[in-house]
Amino acid sequence: MFLSDMFNKKTVMPDAGSALPGREAPLPTAPTHAVNDRPLKGPYPEGLETILLGMGCFWGAERLFWKLPGVYVTAVGYSGGLTKNPTYQETTTGLTGHAEVVLVVYDPAAIPLETLLKTFFEEHDPTQGMRQGNDIGTTYRSAIYTSDAGQQAAAEAARERYQAALAARGHKGRITTEIAPAGPFYFAEAEHQQYLAKNPNGYCGLRGTGVSCPIGA
Repeated sequence: MFLSDMFNKKTVMPDAGSALPGREAPLPTAPTHAVNDRPLKGPYPEGLETILLGMGCFWGAERLFWKLPGVYVTAVGYSGGLTKNPTYQETTTGLTGHAEVVLVVYDPAAIPLETLLKTFFEEHDPTQGMRQGNDIGTTYRSAIYTSDAGQQAAAEAARERYQAALAARGHKGRITTEIAPAGPFYFAEAEHQQYLAKNPNGYCGLRGTGVSCPIGA
């Protein structure tokens, strides 16, 4: 296979006919968070909200959010695609359609959604399409998958404000962040959960644009 063919396969979303079939049974994952020992799959306390955030490689992205006061628990997984219960290896082929995402469970009374969105936009480059830096493929795309109409509106407004901020600083790229209601979220395998807490010197490819996002101040 030519390198260009491999690149195209990994950067073009599959359709139902070309997507991998997956499996009915969920993948085994860690029962609790490696940093705060809270249950990854809940039940979560009443009043908490959830959002899915894709910023490229989910290892470094998850660490950003578990450190924020008001975030109850985080987990990494796959969303936005077609394949049921995909494995990590399957998602990297580009044939599942999933993005690597972080499930953020947070208390809106302690941390506003705007703070999460500000962190999201500032800590990666949302103009790169199907990649983040050297990480190339649909799985590394920028994405926000929302839980309700309020989150959807807030995310769309933040995207517009950050686009204006980028333009004001001379950044030529257009934001490619996908913003949509959340579909199924599949928890990633145990070894990927809180990866950088277990492997402090592990890979983190996140690089922001250097432009501040004018929300949540």
